[in-house]
Amino acid sequence: MHYIKTIAQKEFSSFFKSPAAYMVLVGFLVITGWFFAHDLFLNNYSDIRDVLSFVPTIYLIFIPAITMGLVSKENYSGTIELLSTLPVKSYQIVTGKFFAGLGLIMVGILFSLIHPFTIMMIGTNVDVGTFFTGYLGLILLASAYTAIGLFASCLTKNPIIAFIVSFVIMFFFFILQYALFFIPSSIAGIFQYLSVNYHYSNLIRGVIDTRNIIYFVSLTFVFLFLAGTILDLKKR
Repeated sequence: MHYIKTIAQKEFSSFFKSPAAYMVLVGFLVITGWFFAHDLFLNNYSDIRDVLSFVPTIYLIFIPAITMGLVSKENYSGTIELLSTLPVKSYQIVTGKFFAGLGLIMVGILFSLIHPFTIMMIGTNVDVGTFFTGYLGLILLASAYTAIGLFASCLTKNPIIAFIVSFVIMFFFFILQYALFFIPSSIAGIFQYLSVNYHYSNLIRGVIDTRNIIYFVSLTFVFLFLAGTILDLKKR
């Protein structure tokens, strides 16, 4: 646990030593803020679900941008080999970097709370259940996408390639819900269950189903396991 905490703290602090983290956070808040303000000020109407429903699309760009260098930069500089010689297991490296990446995304999610609080301040009722389950969905989806991004970062020395690979994998899970029309009905249920939008949409509607939570937790652990396996193979 000590190694995981040390790696997570070191990686998280390194985000803020360059403008990249600030650019990602500001970009995330500007885009979500625009969708929020568009309905509120132009249409005199606002529903937090409108913002929540668009965030998965934003994640497709911003999470790969955050995770693409988590391990690939270590592969490029050779420091991953140095880490491998220390008494640190691969799963500890992966877990530490995972929490660092997720931590940065959580900062963006935390700042985005200004949107529902603004709705409350102007006197508009906010469905507490939708608010809670929607933000739970944001965190669970961010966790799964961060694990996917970390897996992609373990595959290569090039952060750009890691970005592309993670985007493609995330987009696959994202687009499944919209591709069901082209899938035979006999297996459509399987593909629907694999879709992140199917589970996420349930959460932003205020529905808490253990199947949705299990899905996101399982997806996270699968890709973290794959990332750790890749690091183990590179040690040999």
